[in-house]
Amino acid sequence: MRVLVVEDEEQLADAVARGLRLHAIAVDVAYDGREALELTSYVDYDVVVLDRDLPDVHGDEVCRELIGAGASRILMLTAAGRVTDRVGGLSLGADDYLVKPFAFAELVARVRALARRSSRAMPPVLERAGIRLDPARRTVLRDGRQVALGRREFDVLHELMRAAGDLVTSARLRANVWDEHSDAGTGVLRVTMTSLRRKLGAPAVIENVPGRGYRL
Repeated sequence: MRVLVVEDEEQLADAVARGLRLHAIAVDVAYDGREALELTSYVDYDVVVLDRDLPDVHGDEVCRELIGAGASRILMLTAAGRVTDRVGGLSLGADDYLVKPFAFAELVARVRALARRSSRAMPPVLERAGIRLDPARRTVLRDGRQVALGRREFDVLHELMRAAGDLVTSARLRANVWDEHSDAGTGVLRVTMTSLRRKLGAPAVIENVPGRGYRL
């Protein structure tokens, strides 16, 4: 699961992100609406935890943009707890509404519930170069042999297979596989790729295009 936390109170945003990461959830943080719209333009989030009262680009506008794009499930946060405020937030298209201050356990439960309710179709099983990758079950076979991959290795392979032979830039891999809190420099990607190639075995199927990226 990948979550975007959009909150202009930086201490609260960082605390929420740390807590979600302790529950094995990948989290990015945006401190204003403009940054949130930029991140959601190229990262596919399962859930967006969205503060309604954002400066610059208001949370209501961010919500409208995300709904219009058919994007992630939205959990709206606000300090306003009146019924009219809750109705207003939900009428914008938000999937759920949580009033500050909130119990963190409830936030986690609501985020997980929204992720389960995702309307996205079950991702298709991908097959290429003798590799069979099942995104839903997170399993990989190479010529009928089960391949045990770590989470990052699996996600890198998934990105390569989705590209169907096209080049995948290193920047795209870092953006889609690692959240912004992680150390996803060139060295980390290279180590992950080396491990992935070793586990997939011979013959090698991942091509390195120096200075540009990788293709399968």
